[in-house]
Amino acid sequence: MEHIIRPVQAGDWEKSKELRLTALLDPVAPIAFLDTYDKAVEQPDSYWQERARASSEACRVITFVAEAPDGTWDGTVTVLVEDPEAEEGAVFGGAPSVPQTHIVGVFVRPERRGAGLIQALFDAAVEWSWTLPRPRVERIRLFVHEDNARAMAVYRKAGFEPTGTTIPMQGNPEAKEYELALVRPAA
Repeated sequence: MEHIIRPVQAGDWEKSKELRLTALLDPVAPIAFLDTYDKAVEQPDSYWQERARASSEACRVITFVAEAPDGTWDGTVTVLVEDPEAEEGAVFGGAPSVPQTHIVGVFVRPERRGAGLIQALFDAAVEWSWTLPRPRVERIRLFVHEDNARAMAVYRKAGFEPTGTTIPMQGNPEAKEYELALVRPAA
């Protein structure tokens, strides 16, 4: 694979913004993301700068990108820390019972799909999660919309298994999202 998988740095905000806006134009965006293109495109530069800065600190959130040799970003995944002892608790889907990370914002440009980028991004997210010193992460979770079969297959291939937990989709309580998780291997 010719891409470099690396964390977003504070100065990367313009590329981060471009890739996120591209993701929000994807045909499955309405069921894959909790954001819309119309809302995101209206955000000021300071919003995008703060997102990149927070990721670069890699304390409670980190975003990994797949960067091509020409500098183009072709994929991304964000990892959020969910600690039952922290004030922030869970992002959504209920308070965690164990320290865990939560994968969100998964996207690979359509023309780059099938080239192993998503697995490389997941590998980086999993490695980062398992190496956090505090909290010691016990599992990694994500949610997938019931109608997003492509994403479900990708997540299952990456080792995530359904937990049996479902939640209503934000903005459409008639639809549901399935929780999938990857449990820390026994030492």
